[in-house]
Amino acid sequence: MSLKRRTHPHRKPRKHAKRTKITLIGTGSALALVAVVAGTTAAWPGSSDASGNMADAAAFAGSHASASSVAAQAVQAQTSQQLRAIQSAAVRAQLRQQAAQARARKAARARAAAAARAAAARKAARASQASSGSASSSATPQGSPQQIAESMLGSYGWSSAQFSCLQPLWNEESGWNVYANNPTSGAYGIPQALPGSKMASAGADWQTDAATQIRWGLGYIQSTYGSPCAAWAHEQAYGWY
Repeated sequence: MSLKRRTHPHRKPRKHAKRTKITLIGTGSALALVAVVAGTTAAWPGSSDASGNMADAAAFAGSHASASSVAAQAVQAQTSQQLRAIQSAAVRAQLRQQAAQARARKAARARAAAAARAAAARKAARASQASSGSASSSATPQGSPQQIAESMLGSYGWSSAQFSCLQPLWNEESGWNVYANNPTSGAYGIPQALPGSKMASAGADWQTDAATQIRWGLGYIQSTYGSPCAAWAHEQAYGWY
C-alpha cells in the first residue's frame, strides 16, 4: 500500500526558504570574510557623520576658546587703561595740591615780610619822633614870647628885621598872650589860630606853651604870606591876616 501525502484542497504547498550557505575554504576565505566585514563597518551609515560632528565640535571649542581669550585681553586692556587714568588723575590732584600749598607759603611769607616792614617803620617813626622831640625841646629858646619869636626867625629864612613887622602884628591880634581867646570867632593863642586846635600840629601843649604857638604861627605866615612883613601889610589893609 502506498502512502501519499495529503494536501488540503485549498492550501497551496509551502515552499521551503533557501538557506544561504557560506562555504569557507581555507584561510583565504576567512580573510575575505574579515575584509567584507571591515568594509561593511567602514561603510556603515552614520559613521562618517559622527567623525564630522566630532571635528565640528573641536573647531567650535577652539573658536570659543579663542573668542574668550580675545575678550579677556580686551577686559585686561580696558582695566589697564582705567588704572592709568586713575593714576594720572591722582598725580594731577597731587600737583595741584602742592601748587596751592606753595602759593599759601608764599603769601604767608609776603604777609610776614609786610608785617616786619610795618613794625620797622613804626619803630623808626617813634625813634624819629622821640629824637625830634628831644631836639626841639633842647632847641626851644627861653625867655619872653617876643624873645622866643625873634630867635626863631632865622630858622624860617628871615632876618631879624622881620621882627619889626611881627611884633605889631601879634600885638594887634593877641597882645602876645598865650591864653588869648576870641569869644566871637574862637581864635586862640598868640597867633590867634582859628580854630586853636590847629596848633596841635606843632605840639600837644599848644594851649599853654608860647614856643609851640609861635612855631605854628611862623609856619602859617610863611606858607600863607611869605614873611611877617607881608602878613602885617595884609593885617593893616583888611584887619586880619
